[in-house]
Amino acid sequence: MKSNQEGLSVVHLRPGEAHITDRPELVVTVLGSCLSVTMFNRRRGVAGICHSLLPECGGRETCRSGCREGYRYVDCSIRQMVRVFDKYGVPPGEIEAKCFGGADMFVRKSQKPDIFTVGKQNIIMAEKIIAREGLKLRAKDVGGVQGRKLLFYTHTGEVLLKRLRGATNPDIILQKIMQHDTSGPGKEKDDHE
Repeated sequence: MKSNQEGLSVVHLRPGEAHITDRPELVVTVLGSCLSVTMFNRRRGVAGICHSLLPECGGRETCRSGCREGYRYVDCSIRQMVRVFDKYGVPPGEIEAKCFGGADMFVRKSQKPDIFTVGKQNIIMAEKIIAREGLKLRAKDVGGVQGRKLLFYTHTGEVLLKRLRGATNPDIILQKIMQHDTSGPGKEKDDHE
């Protein structure tokens, strides 16, 4: 793990992962149609972020006791993060959530506007689960056709966002994601357990 100029450890979050911690760190991730939800609780100093690829897990029964697919799915990611925050003594009503990503990276010019792309489905699912879990949605930057690079400061809950200009081409986004991908998806990074 490298450190940045501020002396914070830098964590590169890959697709299908989450990072939940009570330590000051900088988490970096790159999103296309994928979606990240950040969670933060100032009272306990706990923060978390996920990088989910698809909206919904097919294993609804196993999601309640622990999804085998880890953090690949928006619905499972949010629920699992809420459970980890609970282990830190943070109830859902005290979690500040922010939502990012869900770009329409693979839209064709001939595609009808009422087609629900993966990005749109990810956004809809995140908003639905955030409301259902009773989280406070403080900010969101979702949709569009550009990828995003996020810098998430775990000790403040602050998120810095950079739109990837000229990166409306899905191959460019994939290359940027793959530059950080050195291991398989589904890995949870949780300092608590």
